[in-house]
Amino acid sequence: MFDLKDLYQEVIVDHNRSPRNFGELGPPGRKLEGFNPLCGDRLTLYLDQDGDRIADIKFNGSGCAISIASASLMTEGVKGKSVREAETVFAGFHELLTCADLDIDMTRMGKLAVLAGVRDYPSRVKCATLCWHTLHALLAGDEAPVSTE
Repeated sequence: MFDLKDLYQEVIVDHNRSPRNFGELGPPGRKLEGFNPLCGDRLTLYLDQDGDRIADIKFNGSGCAISIASASLMTEGVKGKSVREAETVFAGFHELLTCADLDIDMTRMGKLAVLAGVRDYPSRVKCATLCWHTLHALLAGDEAPVSTE
C-alpha cells in the first residue's frame, strides 16, 4: 500500500544525496543568497532568463536534508516556466506548507507534494521554504540577501 511518509523520506534522502541543478551558472545570470540563521542553511540561487522564461536555474550551498531536497525539487519544478508560472508554483508550495486546514489539490503540486510532510514539523518549514523565498525575491529583482527570520 502507498505510504506518503515513506515516499516523503525517500524523496528527501534522494534529492539530498544527489541534488538536481546543484552548482553555479556563469554570467550573465543573476544570483541571490539566502540563509536560515536558526539552523545554518545557506544557499546561493543562480538564474538565467530568456525573456520571461526561466531558462536555467541552479543552486549552491549547504544545509539540512530538507533544505537541499527542497531546493533540488524547486529547480526541477520551475525550470522552463514563465516568471508568472513560477510565482504560481511558489504560492501553491507556500500554501502547502503553511495552511494545514487548506484543501490542496496534491496532484496539482506534482513531485512537490511529497514535501507536504514538512507541515508535521513546524520548525522545519523554514528549511523547506528558504530556497522558495530566495527565488521569489530574485524574480522580484531584490538584491539583498534573503533570511527566513
